[in-house]
Amino acid sequence: MRFGQALTSGTLLQRYKRFLADVTLDDGRTVTAHCPNTGSMLGCAVAGSRVWLSPADGRNRKLRWTWELVESAGVLVGIHTGRTNRIVREAIETGLLREAAGYGRIRPEAKYGSEGSRVDFLLESDTAPPCYVEVKNVTAAVEHGIALFPDAVSARGAKHLREMRQMVREGHRALLVFCVQREDVTEVRPADAIDPKYGRELRHALNAGVEAVAYRASVSPVEICLAQRLPVVCP
Repeated sequence: MRFGQALTSGTLLQRYKRFLADVTLDDGRTVTAHCPNTGSMLGCAVAGSRVWLSPADGRNRKLRWTWELVESAGVLVGIHTGRTNRIVREAIETGLLREAAGYGRIRPEAKYGSEGSRVDFLLESDTAPPCYVEVKNVTAAVEHGIALFPDAVSARGAKHLREMRQMVREGHRALLVFCVQREDVTEVRPADAIDPKYGRELRHALNAGVEAVAYRASVSPVEICLAQRLPVVCP
């Protein structure tokens, strides 16, 4: 996924009210940017961090800037959760996400399940069972290259895991994709200390036949693309 316009760099002053961030640009201006991430942004919203913003595409936007990247622990991290599905879709279409190979049709935001959910992608083929693909953006990392998900309690994430278990019971495939938007990670684990319920639901889902994979992305101010598969570890 290439950014449509050149990003502008600056220094983070503060993130507040979840969706707002004050940034001092390199030219000295202080601006308020939209923060497109509803999580806690553990380790990624530290005042003084180097950040990159994209300019708004249209004139009807209340805020001119959108926060895209942050430098955390010496690496660039993609914090825009709205970009994640595009990154993964490109990987599906190019064959990089080999777990999703062999499907000729991709339906985004398809309704499914008994709890009124929408799956990120429904993959369909004339010769294979449909595959329900749920995508999660991963930005939180701790020592020894371990990434954690989620970085805040996620009732929605737990619901998605229940829905995916049901799809497997009905004879379909269900694929959970952790998109790790930072390059200092070697494995992904459930953040049991942050959201123990999600960790339990993930283990139930895996035991029921839901597939889980993680891919690390290459992140730059020019583009973000999936680069390497990582293990999903559930001790």
